[in-house]
Amino acid sequence: MAGVIDFVNVSPVGLESSPVVDALAGLRANEARYFMNKYTHEFSTVPAADSPEIVDRINVILRERDIVIASTPLEVSDFVVEGTRMSHAFFESGLVVNVMYTLESASKRAVGFKLSQGMDVPAELAEKFKFARQKSKLAGEIRGSYFVIKGEY
Repeated sequence: MAGVIDFVNVSPVGLESSPVVDALAGLRANEARYFMNKYTHEFSTVPAADSPEIVDRINVILRERDIVIASTPLEVSDFVVEGTRMSHAFFESGLVVNVMYTLESASKRAVGFKLSQGMDVPAELAEKFKFARQKSKLAGEIRGSYFVIKGEY
């Protein structure tokens, strides 16, 4: 679903090939609600094939921890809000990777992983991360983890 994500009427458009399509759509809507509530920013995505540079940037940062995501990216988002660059990739497996990178200082630079309800922990993350659980009205149960970015990107 290229464009602004509606967190009131959750739509699976753009994510249909995912085996956990409804949970992934809920997770995408959850992100949209977060950015609207916290920053009054409309969260929008584009097909990953239309913006390979966003996927490439996320992959470069993931290589810092020798992580290569095996799943296909379906949609991506990239924007700056309050001096922080936020990049997201929504993967077919149900995984969401987000990169938070402050532009002026190294105060907030991290990669977050969110797993859609119903998906297994991907093998490339299973031995490296523990996942905390969180409830969401839009996404059901979200499992998440993160790491702090050490390099300059």
